[in-house]
Amino acid sequence: MQPNRILPDLQASLLCEDVRQESSGNFMVIGIIGYVRLPQVPVTAFKLCLFNRWTAGVGTFTEATRLIAPDGTTVLRQGSVKFALQDASHHAVNVTVFGQVEFASAGLYYIEVLVDDVMKIRYPMPVIVQPPPQGAQRPVQPPQPPAAQ
Repeated sequence: MQPNRILPDLQASLLCEDVRQESSGNFMVIGIIGYVRLPQVPVTAFKLCLFNRWTAGVGTFTEATRLIAPDGTTVLRQGSVKFALQDASHHAVNVTVFGQVEFASAGLYYIEVLVDDVMKIRYPMPVIVQPPPQGAQRPVQPPQPPAAQ
């Protein structure tokens, strides 16, 4: 007897700067983000991408993703997508783009990934404010032509 529904496993969840797909179908995950270091807050990130790969499931599912503020409850961004796995040996890749994310303060932000309302992972994304060292902000002077003699 074949099962008609098996909840999938989350094989990978990576927060990154961008995700691209080659003509071969393979994905390129660009700029994996472990933490965000900023010179000041507030600041707005143009986009953050969340790359999730599911496997070992059978059926149709709904993935829900959330970016949670440091207070632990405020949802800054969220996404939802339906996907299907025909066989437990198949996999599905979902990419969620969170656009115009404002980091109002430093602290521990969280990424949450759920499938059919079951939490699969919740991991921290620290936002650190660290001003650049003194002297690092000096503008680069263009080279001057030699003086005429």
